[in-house]
Amino acid sequence: MDITQQNSNAWDKKVEEGSRYTQTVSSEIIKKSKSGEWEITVTTEKTVPRNWFPPSLEGLKILCLASGGGQQGPVLAAAGADVTVTDISKKQLEQDEKVAKRDGLTLKTVQGDMSDLSDFENEYFDIVVNPVSNLFVEDVRPVWNEVSRVLKNRGILIAGFTNPLLWIFDDNQERKGILDVKHSIPSSTLDYLPGDEVQDYINSSQTIEYAHTLEDQIQGQIDAGFVILGFYEDDFGGTRILDNHIKIFIATRAIKLEVD
Repeated sequence: MDITQQNSNAWDKKVEEGSRYTQTVSSEIIKKSKSGEWEITVTTEKTVPRNWFPPSLEGLKILCLASGGGQQGPVLAAAGADVTVTDISKKQLEQDEKVAKRDGLTLKTVQGDMSDLSDFENEYFDIVVNPVSNLFVEDVRPVWNEVSRVLKNRGILIAGFTNPLLWIFDDNQERKGILDVKHSIPSSTLDYLPGDEVQDYINSSQTIEYAHTLEDQIQGQIDAGFVILGFYEDDFGGTRILDNHIKIFIATRAIKLEVD
């Protein structure tokens, strides 16, 4: 099956349903961003520290990777950056285009898979911003390799991703307040389903998610030529029982460093 197409269709559906991560920022937020009062998230609740970015974004080329939805891209464009947003979902990209048209912003949108950035030149971008999204690709290491390729030397990668501990629990039970360890890592959504339910799940246009190891998430960045210089954790904002025990999202700031 075509996982990319499945998840593309699923995210188009999420836009139609008004999912949280498809809701655009307001004109008021864009107005503040134009005046220098800007912030973004790459996880769920916490904002990215401003010192993870250069003092000024003016003219910097930023790739918002798998970041459609009219959230990060428009804010960074309003702050003065030269922004490109790429995403597998056409409707998610339309959210960015809608904000740009509404608030007089200039940004570019490109539909594509985060594992294949062949639309972009080597060492073109100054910064790549990648909110929690690599759970939608089967192998995360090609993502880090492609990001490294399109970033300039000493370019910045700001990435959010999920602690794989989220997936070891039975999701239905966890949402009822019961922590029932059931699954192993690495694994995928389809691994958790009885065989006779897999096709029905696919037909329902839901996302297929992958639980990557922390080794692939963190050492994968290092192997791709990054030095990790920043780290924080985040949670569901108190809405899930896991928030009482662990912060399940991770953000890293990494610098591409070419070593002679």
